[in-house]
Parts: sequence; structure tokens; C-alpha cells
Amino acid sequence: MAKPDILVIGGGVTGTITAITLAEAGAKVTLVDAGVNAGSDANAGSLHVQMQSRFMRLYPDQVPNVEAALPFYRAAAEEWVKLDAALGGVELVRKGGLMLAETADQLAFLEKKAAREAAKGLSVELLDRVSLDRIAPWLGPQIVGAELCRDEGKLNPLLANRLLKRRAEAAGVTRLTDRVTQLRMTSHDVEIDTPDATLHADQVVIAAAWGSGDLVNAFSVTLPTRAEPLHMNITEPGAPVINHLVQHAERSITLKQFSSGQIVIGGGWPATSQGSHAPPTVRHDSMLQNVALAARLAPAISSLKVIRTWAGMNTTIDGASVIGPLPYTKRIIMAIPGDAGYTLGPLVGRMAAQIAMDAPTDFDAGPFSPARFAN
Repeated sequence: MAKPDILVIGGGVTGTITAITLAEAGAKVTLVDAGVNAGSDANAGSLHVQMQSRFMRLYPDQVPNVEAALPFYRAAAEEWVKLDAALGGVELVRKGGLMLAETADQLAFLEKKAAREAAKGLSVELLDRVSLDRIAPWLGPQIVGAELCRDEGKLNPLLANRLLKRRAEAAGVTRLTDRVTQLRMTSHDVEIDTPDATLHADQVVIAAAWGSGDLVNAFSVTLPTRAEPLHMNITEPGAPVINHLVQHAERSITLKQFSSGQIVIGGGWPATSQGSHAPPTVRHDSMLQNVALAARLAPAISSLKVIRTWAGMNTTIDGASVIGPLPYTKRIIMAIPGDAGYTLGPLVGRMAAQIAMDAPTDFDAGPFSPARFAN
């Protein structure tokens, strides 16, 4: 097989954007994707910008990294606005995100969180119940207030993924369905092993999310990438009522409504891992508690039937993205979004491509360097 200029590992939103950016700039690009357990293919389409209460509760040690990166999240949401226009529309709606409070303590938590986010440049506001009723009259009577983050939104990931793959094909990206097992440096390029072949590339961009760490352990870098199996649900169509991305100050939940009227319910409820080569399976208890919480928060949707539930792998690292070349070689470049990988994916992918082309990046990549994980 002829040697590509650049090989991208991982065919989710991050890797696909990397490949498109490089190919449209004139590079010869091969994208290798295992075709299973891609987080982008299981994503529910939330554009997260504000700090998620679930993440703050589960990973308190990583919160400082997320908080420091809030301007990056805001820039990533803007990147999706540009991408929506470039792709001809991915049903992007950016009317903001609501994080709900049911108690005075939860509202006090949101007030402090909002102050920290405003200091980082986010457009946030605390709403009382009267203000909420003007924009979300479908909420349950127990909701006492919410934080509104105007930077947040939602989109249709099935449509976005399909249009991105089509654009990559039009740009001349060669896509291989295979699994990369090992990388080796030679004197003049990178050797890439798969079960079916040995490939060569001048440069490699690793956008394999939770699978990235294992690929670079031999290069004196220990990336703490972890796979987190989660599940999501979608309902039959209902009357359009939910305009915002909806979360909760203390409970794990996300709610959003597509233009079809269907409600997507998720928010980090656990699934059961079946290993790296098979999708996770949905836990019945997790699914039932997830949709019951959604119905309590939004009684207007409680009569809708759940028509599909599925699971996928989320990726956690240290709360920050990993973008840039490995410490001891410029031939291997990392492109791993931090928390909220689908939101950050397009900007991370574009920046990785810019680094590969030795071009200025759209956002300072310094804080996201893989060097922080050097052995």
C-alpha cells in the first residue's frame, strides 16, 4: 500500500475533522477506524459548556482543569456554529442550557458555580421560578430555579456524523476499517501495525479517545485514558416543548428535544462494559431510573414511550484535552478531547491538523500538551 502523508487513528468526530482539515489543505490522508465503540456514534448531541455537576461530583480532582478550560469549551461551541453552516445544517439549536435546582442548597451551589464560570467569560445567569416559567413552563412544580448558560446548545449527532463522513470522502480521505495494535518509530517515518497490514506514515494523529493511552505507552508517556460505559434513551415524537439542553444541579441527567419531536434522555447513567471490542450493554435499573428522573423533572413528557435505548463509551482523562506532539517526537500527535468530547471534538481535531501542518492553532494548545504525562 502506498505511504500516506498522514495517518489518522480514530474515526469519530475528532479524527474525522482532523482528516478533513488535512485533506482539504492538500495532504494525502488515511483514516483508520476500528468501527466499534466509537463515542461519537453513540453520542446524544449535547453541546456542553458550563461545568457539569455530575462531573464535579464524580471527579473533583479534575474540576480545576475543566474550570481552567472553560474558554476553550466556549470556543468549541462556536466551532460547531461554523461547522453547522459549512455542512449545510446539523439541526444545531443554541438557545442555552438550563441546570435545574430543586432545593435552596442546590440553587446556592449553582450561584457559586455561575460566578466562577462568569469569571471565565461564560454567559450565565441565575433564574428564579418566575423567570423559568417564561422559557420552560413544562418543568415540574418542585423546580425552584436554574442556571442558564447561553453558550450551550444541542444538535443531531446522527446527521452530523453522516455529513462529516460524506465531506471526508469528498475531500479524498481514504478510510480503512481496521484496528491499530502498535506504533513504532523508524529512522524516517512511523510504522503502524493492524491485524491485517503494516502501514507507514510521515505523521500519525491519534484521535482514538479512550483507546489512545495504550497506543503511546511505548513512547515514555502514560495517558490515563479510561473508558466509561454509559447509556442513553430516545422517545417517540412529542409536541415541541424543550428548547434548551437540560441538566440538574445534583442528579445525573440530560434532556434535549430534536426537531423531530423526539426527546433524548441521558446524562451519564452507567452501562455494562463488554470489553473494548463490543458495545456496552444497557442496565435495566439504570435505564428505568434515568427515564423516571426525566419524567419527574419534565412531567409534560411522561406519557411518551421510550422507543430505543443504547450504550457507548465516554472517555475521561484528567479533565483537560490532550493536543499536540508527543514529548520526544513530532511525528505522533495527540488529539483527545477532555470531558464532553463531542462538544470539543471539532476544535480539537482542527488544532491537531494545524499542528501537523506546522500552522498556527485557533486556540493556545500549550495547556493541553501531552508533555504533562511524560514518564
